[in-house]
Amino acid sequence: MAHHDCLSNHGPSTAGSEQPRGGSSSWPRSSPAAFPQPGFKGKQIEECCDPAHLFAMTKLNSPMGTSMWYDGELLHSFTIDSATFALFPQVTPAQLPLLAFSVSGSGGVAQEVECHRSFSNAVFPPSVCRCNLPPLSSEYTKDVGSKTHLVTANPSIIRQRFENLLWSRKSFVESMKIYKHSYIYMPAFSMKTGTEPSLRVYYTLTDVGANQTVLFANPNFLRSIGKFWKNRGIHAKRLSTGLFLVSAALGLCEEVAIYGFWPFSVDMHEQSISHHYYDNVQPFSGFHAMPEEFLQLWFLHKIGALKMQLDPCERPSLRPTP
Repeated sequence: MAHHDCLSNHGPSTAGSEQPRGGSSSWPRSSPAAFPQPGFKGKQIEECCDPAHLFAMTKLNSPMGTSMWYDGELLHSFTIDSATFALFPQVTPAQLPLLAFSVSGSGGVAQEVECHRSFSNAVFPPSVCRCNLPPLSSEYTKDVGSKTHLVTANPSIIRQRFENLLWSRKSFVESMKIYKHSYIYMPAFSMKTGTEPSLRVYYTLTDVGANQTVLFANPNFLRSIGKFWKNRGIHAKRLSTGLFLVSAALGLCEEVAIYGFWPFSVDMHEQSISHHYYDNVQPFSGFHAMPEEFLQLWFLHKIGALKMQLDPCERPSLRPTP
């Protein structure tokens, strides 16, 4: 979400079980018809949502003067003016087809799987995507690594951590250096209140000559992905950032691996675990449907559409050595 990863793995040691242990009492009840079927392919996402062309707003898919609807609000639209148009790349900056794509969720289970070394040593190292500007300080990198190709940044994070960049921006600029030459993927046009903070991020990083490049999520893409999963049984006000990224990866990449996706308060061994690997702040009640999302991801793993890592990584490569 992106195009380059969100940490990956070669598959959980639980692959032979009907469902992973731990948190089972919280598993949602869903009709089997809503789950991805064995014939599921990323091509279904390509056909419905076209991530290769619509993942980010570009001069090609969002011409100047175009009127578009915010995907998170029913009653608000916006028109792309010359100033906004100038911020878009010509086309989505992805070298397609991507071979290996890794999505790193921020769940507390990420501290247990320690997969980043496997990715670094892989025969075909995956692109790595991360969610919501996660901390990558030394106390965490031994578990989750620091390699990043794309990281999402919700406007709410800019508001909560950096006062909407209305005052000093030094702490924000410093905090972004850990992501090196990565893309910062922002849903600037999902909610009207998120547009100005997202534009401030763009201008701040550009003004200081930062290494990061800001991409704005295309609201038409986000809306299509939301409908795709709603038709498959995920009923929530909004999909999580992680599922948006995984969906994009499935439509862009030949191999997708994920870790750090675990919405339960205990791990596979019934041990208490924090909600994120860096804190235990819970999402707003009713906003996301994390257990439903996890169940869909688990079924995608079961049918081989992606690889989900839940136990510690043991294999050194994403693909087997020839």
